[in-house]
Amino acid sequence: MMAAESTGRARAPHIGEHIMTKRSMTRRVSFMTCLALVASAGAALAADWPVYRGPSHNGISAEAGWFAPGAKLAVAWQQKVGTGCSSMAVVGDRVYTMGNVRNTDTVYCFSADGKLVWKFPYPCPLQPKLYEGGPSATPTVADGKVYTFSKLGHVHCLDAKTGKKLWGVQLDAKAPTWGFAGSPLVLGEAVYLNAGPAGTALKKASGDVLWSSGTDRGGYSTPVPFEQGGRTLLGMLGAKSVLAVQASDGKVAWQHPWKTSYDVNAADPIILDGGKRVFVSSGYGTGCALLKVDGASVSEIWRNKNMRNKHTNSVVCNGAVFGFDETSLACIDLAGGQEKWSKSGAGRGALMLADGKLVILFERGKVAVAEASPDAYKELAAVQAVSGKCWAAPVLANGRIYARSKAGALACVTIEK
Repeated sequence: MMAAESTGRARAPHIGEHIMTKRSMTRRVSFMTCLALVASAGAALAADWPVYRGPSHNGISAEAGWFAPGAKLAVAWQQKVGTGCSSMAVVGDRVYTMGNVRNTDTVYCFSADGKLVWKFPYPCPLQPKLYEGGPSATPTVADGKVYTFSKLGHVHCLDAKTGKKLWGVQLDAKAPTWGFAGSPLVLGEAVYLNAGPAGTALKKASGDVLWSSGTDRGGYSTPVPFEQGGRTLLGMLGAKSVLAVQASDGKVAWQHPWKTSYDVNAADPIILDGGKRVFVSSGYGTGCALLKVDGASVSEIWRNKNMRNKHTNSVVCNGAVFGFDETSLACIDLAGGQEKWSKSGAGRGALMLADGKLVILFERGKVAVAEASPDAYKELAAVQAVSGKCWAAPVLANGRIYARSKAGALACVTIEK
């Protein structure tokens, strides 16, 4: 969030009015600059997280000043939300997530103090398949509505205040082996989904199809919007490639082969420099690459196996990439891909970034705050938030951290300054 700016018309000084010297003017400008920075920081203290990977679609929050030196983490409350890997969306004092109980998917809305506000259930099989099963996509909140996507292709639009169903459809596209996992992207009058080989667009108001890339299987990532050449493009990982399509009609703008065992392309592409560079990573030994995009031409600047994002995403900060390299927490150099450090025993967790700090959920339920430092892993605080296996991305929003386990324990962690 940005502080509002005031505008005014410059005037000449009146006769007898003090005219600043160059030195005093410099001091005044410096002082006003400091005030502006303080006001800007204050305005950014709280930030919503209405979509998967946040409003900037890169796992980075604008929240600032949320963690002071010496702060500690404490679990404020826990709730049960059913089996799944759905992360959380947070808008104001409302928290939204999904889970499955007895072959019924349920969308949950809680208040920030942990009270259930509403829930919306619908039939959907758990479908455990070498993992616990349940929904993998995260709810998206936009314009007072909640949009959800099940692993079998159910798309729902609900009233964010009441949970009332406004519309619901089920897509014809074939689900990937482990079900649809990309979260809905709401942009303009459309809802975009990673369904089909190059995505699908629905009308936001009704769920009617705007365009479709077909019914063949796609990837597991969430569409990432960016502007390039006067067009709005959506970057995503398909079953066997990383690609960008035009939001207006689904036409492929560029595509680059990216093959992973079992077609598990799950992490979102990280769009850099207005789409001129793209970081991509997958597990199963595939590794990562930094791509250069020039119009419809895509080439690899470098490629190696130093970052293998199997289920969740990396974040980029000051020329470094932080993420889960299979079962290790790691940092690599963005420019050349060299390993900076690696912390073994982390499991397949997830992380996000805010104000130069990593918010990490380790696979066994520990939530930690660490410096986003390329020099070494520097943990600042930690707490055991939940038990069991955890793959869903943690969320920092409005001064609180939310984390969940695959078995369905949702925890709110407060920062005690």
